[in-house]
Amino acid sequence: MTNRAPSGLSKNTFRMAAAALFADMATEMLTPVLPIFLTQTLNATGSVVGLVDGAAQAIRNVIDGFSGPISDTLHKRRIIAVGGYAMAAIAKPLMGLSTFWEGVLAARIFDRLGAGIRSAPSDAIVASSVDKRHRGGGFGLEALGEYAGAFLGPIATVLLLYALQVDIRTVFYCAFVPGLLAVAMVFLVTGRRPTHGSSRKMIIRPRGLPAAYWKYLFVLALFSIGNSSNSFLILRTQEIGGSLPMTTLVYAGFNLVAALISYPVGSLSDKWGRKNVLLGACVVFLIVYTGFSLAENIVALIVLFLLYGFYQGSFRSMTRGIASDLAPEQLRASAIGWFSATIGLCQLAAGLIAGTLWDQFGHTSAFMYGMASAAAGILGLVFLIRPTKAAEKI
Repeated sequence: MTNRAPSGLSKNTFRMAAAALFADMATEMLTPVLPIFLTQTLNATGSVVGLVDGAAQAIRNVIDGFSGPISDTLHKRRIIAVGGYAMAAIAKPLMGLSTFWEGVLAARIFDRLGAGIRSAPSDAIVASSVDKRHRGGGFGLEALGEYAGAFLGPIATVLLLYALQVDIRTVFYCAFVPGLLAVAMVFLVTGRRPTHGSSRKMIIRPRGLPAAYWKYLFVLALFSIGNSSNSFLILRTQEIGGSLPMTTLVYAGFNLVAALISYPVGSLSDKWGRKNVLLGACVVFLIVYTGFSLAENIVALIVLFLLYGFYQGSFRSMTRGIASDLAPEQLRASAIGWFSATIGLCQLAAGLIAGTLWDQFGHTSAFMYGMASAAAGILGLVFLIRPTKAAEKI
């Protein structure tokens, strides 16, 4: 960890944040157009749209749990991360080249497979790029890059489609450019082997991680089992009267708020403790879901959606920061990988449950389910998670 800035962040930290920005920009360039491409260009049905997104996300969540232990075993975090970023970049134009929806499905799975492969080793690189006192700021900077990319991606797509009036397939080809820049940023990272010795036996066995880590993972699973897709917030905003352009702008604003809040909140957690900041984020989530279950005014929903950006910008960096704090150096990628897989699968289940409740009983039941899960997670954080000698900032 050389060439460290006064803030405690290293060049590697900024390179990984830049990689996150470019990668998420490439992904979010396609988010608004992928359903349209499937249904209008390839004549696919709505169920196919759900299949493409659901299957791809499920693949990513499962792969998250394997990439961390593999990178810990091989001590090749940078190379594995580069490979994951490259796979995701190549998949973007492959989707645009498809002439049938099965081709899009295959390319989308390849895209999310790459995202899953890169996730844990990338986060482990960030954790290793800063000392323990500034780890919250490191993850906050990475989250800032992600959400900045998520904000810029849809803006770039709008410019391509409406200002330059390109064909929809061209958007997929253009998304390859920021994807390639992400690969270049990770390639520039100066890697180092873990300072502690490790063996395959230690990495494969879950008991290599402390009990505090598994208790923390259980609490986050309680919270995440009700943390459904942001699509339900978008759907409710449109349902109450928001136009498609307005909803798109609100979604962009939500990502902008998340980007602006990520680094300041991450740095604040290094002083106040990550558990306290995470509790605040979970309370914001509870407030937003309560508001969405009750509000019947478009202005109120827009305010709540933007407030949700504070939760989004805090939650990712705090949860990964605590997972890193609770894991020894030689198992850090494994810890983040198992964490990501568990939370991702819980959120996948949350989406299915919330969708069923929405269809059967209306939007209120779906948001009330999320509120109950959030309340359980908040109580778990308060009573079950305690600071340890290895993680004083929790």
